Amino acid sequence: MSDSLSATALDLDDVRDDAREKPAWAAVVSLTFGVFGLVTAEFLPASLLTPMAADIGVSVGAAGQAVTATAVVGAIAGLAAAIVTRGIDRRIVIWSLTSLLIFSSALAAVATTLPTLLVARVLLGIGLGAFWSMVAAIAMRLVPPSAMPKAMSLIFTGVSIATVSAAPIGAYVGNLLGWRVVFWIAALIGVATLVIQMAVLPRLPARGSPDIRTLFRLLGRPSIALVLAGIVVVISGHFAGFTYVRPFLEQIPQLSVEAISLVLLAYGVGGFFGNLVGGAITARSAKASVIFGALTIALMGLGLLLVGSSPVASAVAVGLWGFAFGALPVGFQTWLVRVAPEEEAESAGGLLVAAFQVAIASGAIFGGLLVDGFGTLGVMAYAMVATLVGGLGVLALGSKSPERVGAGSASHAI
Repeated sequence: MSDSLSATALDLDDVRDDAREKPAWAAVVSLTFGVFGLVTAEFLPASLLTPMAADIGVSVGAAGQAVTATAVVGAIAGLAAAIVTRGIDRRIVIWSLTSLLIFSSALAAVATTLPTLLVARVLLGIGLGAFWSMVAAIAMRLVPPSAMPKAMSLIFTGVSIATVSAAPIGAYVGNLLGWRVVFWIAALIGVATLVIQMAVLPRLPARGSPDIRTLFRLLGRPSIALVLAGIVVVISGHFAGFTYVRPFLEQIPQLSVEAISLVLLAYGVGGFFGNLVGGAITARSAKASVIFGALTIALMGLGLLLVGSSPVASAVAVGLWGFAFGALPVGFQTWLVRVAPEEEAESAGGLLVAAFQVAIASGAIFGGLLVDGFGTLGVMAYAMVATLVGGLGVLALGSKSPERVGAGSASHAI
């Protein structure tokens, strides 16, 4: 009888969880902090690559594989997280993933060899991929359906702030106090986030039994395959260039560290506003947002190749590059949700995370090879070509994959 009553109590808890009349906004904010900490840690190498490589004693291209390690593991973790953590309370999973942010940042801060640094970034990849694959589903359990858009907007604020602040502040503080201090700061952000999450996240029992067959079903849909292919091509081009943007700015226009910090700040601010403009474009057509972002990045890449030796021209091009990239995540995300069956949107979100991480990894790999073999101009040429091909491919093939108007907006985090 007591077992029966306990089961009934659990069922009632689940009902309250779904039909929460009073949204758990403090818990949603704790997810925002988690997103901010993870994305900040992910982006730090782009602003610290040169001093990291010099300190550890490897080439810039080799140090850039710290980005690759995070991305590859993030892709796997995004797909496997729900299966591996089946049966575990979701708040415990979130606490564990935030703990990985803390430990990986601390390990990176004390790394004296490339293997140690790569291990740190692998741990970050696990936390990053798994967190992104779950954050939307958890948000849905913290607020009623009517408040879900507001909740996701609040969570994405963490991404925007990290995008704007991580690279420029990382470059500035790294120059002032050393790159290791920057990673210690990232670890402290993780500690603060974990304290908040432990205080406000409610009990969230695991649900369902994830099935890998759903992923293969979705991959077999041509419309979904097109979105994922577009992500891999365009985002790999973007990250090939972005990962090595600091060496480019140091070598071609020969900017000072202070000037590079300002340029990266312009990139981040551009991305914030690009996200807003991308959302407006996506409201009419998600594919148009993707085409706009990809072709604009290609144009900026061409500008850097032709007039990148000019400090002003390179600064403007990088700022506009950030603006263009801001339109891509919301465009790709919404496009995928619109072409995926509504009941399989969560699984589609997992594929989205994996595709982005594969794109980041391939971009960093190709970028590393190109920057070591042909210099920073070579990597910018690849970024231009990849985004151009991706944008034109979506333009040419997108008409064969019509969007399902009104099928919902982006509700899965990148």
